Amino acid sequence: MSQRLRLLIEYDGRPFYGWQRQEGQPTVQGALERAAAALNGGEPVLVQGAGRTDAGVHATGQVAHLTLSTPRPVRKLPDALNYHLRPNPIAVLAVEEVDESFHARFSATGRAYRYLIQTRRAHLTFDRGLVWRTPFDLDVHAMQEAAQYLLGEHDFTTFRDAACQAKSPVKTLDTLEVFRLADRIEITTTARSFLHRQVRSITGSLVEVGRGMHEPGWVKEILEARDRTACGPVAPADGLYLERVMYDEEI
Repeated sequence: MSQRLRLLIEYDGRPFYGWQRQEGQPTVQGALERAAAALNGGEPVLVQGAGRTDAGVHATGQVAHLTLSTPRPVRKLPDALNYHLRPNPIAVLAVEEVDESFHARFSATGRAYRYLIQTRRAHLTFDRGLVWRTPFDLDVHAMQEAAQYLLGEHDFTTFRDAACQAKSPVKTLDTLEVFRLADRIEITTTARSFLHRQVRSITGSLVEVGRGMHEPGWVKEILEARDRTACGPVAPADGLYLERVMYDEEI
């Protein structure tokens, strides 16, 4: 009798070539599958995540599922998985047994991302690789005004990476907020699903507005252009976090 499990995971994306398993490269999925196999008598285990984060992108609330061929006490599984994950900067925060019909990606009803920007001239020390440093200040009010043009359902071709495999560029942004905390600016957004590099593309364009390079209405213009070349510079992976994945029944 097999055992389907749902995992709540956080990780520092800096050492990894993204979530998805790649031959010869360190990935989050690969590390989790090796840890799970150690608990499965050495038999391979497929770990499927709710989102395929890019190289350098972090997560505080990634969700994945796996199936063990031999059931184990659920309360012991977080410690057991974390033991086999060392020294990777990945932590399994919670494990829950779920029905066989559960799928981390396809059962999800929403995803939340957070992007962190540090506005300071000095180079980063402790937060290097964890936020995007901009040596100039940003007009948060202009960025928030520009963000309003992106809310709701749109064709997001302008903010879609050329390698995106989604069937359609049409997505619905439920929320998109820009706010300041001291010298740190945070951009948060939620949607049922996102296009490849959509959040980083949006962030880069909002920063162009914040710098005064464009008026807030420019974001509406490039959205309606449906042209990838109209997009502003894509923000680096450093500041992006998959913060939460939503389901009808929460973990």
